[in-house]
Parts: sequence; structure tokens; C-alpha cells
Amino acid sequence: MKTPTLLVAAALIPLVSACNTPTPARIEAASAPEPTWVSGARDVSTSVPPKLLAVLLGAIQKSGPADAIGVCKDEAPKMARAASEQTGWQVRRVSLGNRNPMAVPDAWERQALEAFDRSQAAGTDPSKLERWEVVTENGQPVRRYMRALPTQQLCVQCHGPADKLGPGVAARLAQLYPNDRGTGYAVGQIRGAMTLRQPGQ
Repeated sequence: MKTPTLLVAAALIPLVSACNTPTPARIEAASAPEPTWVSGARDVSTSVPPKLLAVLLGAIQKSGPADAIGVCKDEAPKMARAASEQTGWQVRRVSLGNRNPMAVPDAWERQALEAFDRSQAAGTDPSKLERWEVVTENGQPVRRYMRALPTQQLCVQCHGPADKLGPGVAARLAQLYPNDRGTGYAVGQIRGAMTLRQPGQ
């Protein structure tokens, strides 16, 4: 297994539109120059969140945050599947405080998320945190990439502290996610990450 590389990129993830992301500056020494595949992974990871946020904003404006929880439950996996089919990457979201049972991080993802939290605590802008590595699985090389997802203002209505949740949100969460661990987040705090994987060196 190669030494993992934790990087920072120089662009904020916008609320409802995608943006071009410049080459990141390293915050830990890399053992080799950035592979060409990292740029493509970065583009995929920054394309999905703005689309989901735009859909959720529309749902909140139409029928309130409680109903938007169901929209997120249905639409987020669809968008991840669509991105996977279109790009050849396996795309999903993970979190140390997962809401969806399918969003539990594996060991590599957990290590990256914990490193992101430490970097944010040390003063790094969380919107600039990413990590890439080529690992060996079953004797084959696999490309892995993660990018942190800071909590947006819009997200606090469903992911914030109890006194910040929107009307009806607590009841809907109890209904849809009885084992929910996805509340208590403040604006700017790392909510989770986009995670991508693909066979190859």
C-alpha cells in the first residue's frame, strides 16, 4: 500500500452550482507527483453536491424541510448512481455521523474522515480538504479519492443541533431514520465526504 496523501484544493464547493477547482496545495508531503486521474476524481466529487443542494432547496421552498428529508433519501443515491454510470467511478457519500445506513465509512474512509477533522481543528478550511491513494485490494490496484463536505447553511435545518432543526424534522427523522446519527452539526463543520473508487494504478 502506498503512503496516503492528504491535500487541499483552492476552491469552495458552492451551494447550488459547480465550479472549476484549481490544483490543490499539499499539506502533507507526497511521495510522488499527483497522478493524472486525481483531477478527474476531483471533478466528479465537486459535481454531485451542488446538484443535490439545488434539488433540496427546491423541495424546502415547496413543502418545507421535513418533506425534503424524503427527497434527499431518494435523490442522493440516484445522483450517486448516475455519476457512477457516467464517469466509471464508484461514487457515494460517507460520514462518521451517518444518517443513511449505507453511508457508513470503511476503514480507509474512516481514516480519511478522521484526518479531515484533525486538519479542520488545526485551522485548515474544510472545503479544501481531499485525500487520494492507490491501494491494493485482492492483489489488484484500486484508486481511492475523498473530498470533505462542510455543512452548508441550508443543511442545518435537517442536520443541525436540536434547537436549529426545521419544523417537523425531528418527527420525520424518527420515522425514516430511527438510528439517525446525522444531527448536531454547525455551519462549516465537516458533515462527511464524497468518496470515489476505481480499479487502476
